[in-house]
Amino acid sequence: MTDKPSVLFVCVHNAGRSQMAAGFLNHLAGDFIEIRSAGSAPAETVNSAAISAMAELGIDISAQRPKILTSDAVQASDVVITMGCGDTCPIFPGKSYRDWVLDDPAGQGIDAVRPIRDEIQQRVQALIAELTSPVPPETNRQ
Repeated sequence: MTDKPSVLFVCVHNAGRSQMAAGFLNHLAGDFIEIRSAGSAPAETVNSAAISAMAELGIDISAQRPKILTSDAVQASDVVITMGCGDTCPIFPGKSYRDWVLDDPAGQGIDAVRPIRDEIQQRVQALIAELTSPVPPETNRQ
């Protein structure tokens, strides 16, 4: 068991949005947050425009491979962030589910992927702040 929070990013192909989100979270939070990504219908490889867009910011996701979404991955995660995978993500009690509505970079050139990447970066930064901020002590009221 670990006390660090765990996040699962899910999109259909696990080749663009979820890979970029996992790359940002790994780059910005390192070992403070456990990171997973998966897809309901994984592609063969990570989107080359996503790889290039992340490389522009010094983040290398070229070694990543799309993975199939499993119930075990969902159960092992505290926060499940879906990105256009619809109802394919299993729902388990006690998990925090969020749906990030983002354009799909599939088939897009790097100029179209950059704004998607930048939106993901902002959302990941907000997620890190939320997951790593100390819980305020309860106020004693008399």
